[in-house]
Amino acid sequence: MSSTQLSLHHIVQEPRTVRGGAPPLLLLLHGIGSDERDLIGLAPSLDERFFIVSARAPIALGLQSFAWYHAEFVPEGSIINAEEAEDSRKLLLGFIGELVEKYSLDSRRVYLMGFSQGAIMSLALGLSEPNQVAGIVAMSGRLLDEALPLLAPAESLAGLPILVVHGTEDPVLPVQFGRAIQRRMDSLPVALTYREYPMGHQVSKESLSDTADWLREQLDGGGRFAGH
Repeated sequence: MSSTQLSLHHIVQEPRTVRGGAPPLLLLLHGIGSDERDLIGLAPSLDERFFIVSARAPIALGLQSFAWYHAEFVPEGSIINAEEAEDSRKLLLGFIGELVEKYSLDSRRVYLMGFSQGAIMSLALGLSEPNQVAGIVAMSGRLLDEALPLLAPAESLAGLPILVVHGTEDPVLPVQFGRAIQRRMDSLPVALTYREYPMGHQVSKESLSDTADWLREQLDGGGRFAGH
């Protein structure tokens, strides 16, 4: 099922198991040069209770190629369009509200799951607006320096569940970027799970299985807003 009615084009997979009440949202954010059809392929491996939405980034790079912001890769790293990144962060925040309203979802159980540039956006959004998300999965991403001034106060970040997975053989965003996320998160009161895998810039069977288990545990545990 796809939709163009909201601020971002997206594909939807409705919950395969309904257990009463509004379903939790899992928002999938693809990497640069891809589109909304990329990560939706992971949906069958994820918890059946999720209402899964895979969103298309707003910036067209070419045919079936989109980005959350322009990035140029140079030997020293990458040069990004920070204004576009911030625009996309704000757009995603509004998009979550649209999704919750349109599909009657549980606003207290909104999870972000991004790959590469989508992981970067998931971290930027979740760490700046922790009261809007119940958990973050960042796959093969990094934490933007430009996002650091936007970090929410420590008390708002307390207990925020974050899963960071990275490949030790990643040639696009080398593993030191994942380890840098780990170091930064260790200084914050978030509930971080960090894992490395012998893989490149990809989602392996093992990393996907661990991610699915982690997400299931979040739902089974009632989430960080349980009882609020």
